[in-house]
Amino acid sequence: MAHIFKAPPWLSAALILASGGGIVALAAQAATDSPGAVYWSDGDSGRLPDGTKFRLHGVDSPETGSMKQRGGAKCELERIKGYEAKEAAVELTRDKSARIAKSYGPDRYGRLVVDLQVGGKDVATTLISEGTHKAWDYDGGERKPDWCAAQARVPVAFLG
Repeated sequence: MAHIFKAPPWLSAALILASGGGIVALAAQAATDSPGAVYWSDGDSGRLPDGTKFRLHGVDSPETGSMKQRGGAKCELERIKGYEAKEAAVELTRDKSARIAKSYGPDRYGRLVVDLQVGGKDVATTLISEGTHKAWDYDGGERKPDWCAAQARVPVAFLG
């Protein structure tokens, strides 16, 4: 007769804590191996084919949310640029397999912060070079880019 060992709950918790980033690494590996399309919620975050929520590392895109909502765009120009940035990310990854090149662990919202590659090219670097995104060192405490600053420089007569 076989004896089945039932671990106490504290042992499971200790093993999870002891594994450190192991769980995050397993999630990143699962996401890397999943074929299918990347879903973009905005220009710098979304879901991988396996459902893992992610955020691109070292890059920022304009917000697409309403100016009335918390974390939304600060001006209408930012919203417009935000939709352009999202479209650029969608087009870059459309019908292509994405691969996690590096994982930095979860951010404060529980999304996996990653360097994402498509066809051997870094997605964030490509989007920055296309002009729809900006480099952002949030790990180093750099302030979020101001996407509305350009609007302040546009003469009022051209804003319609």
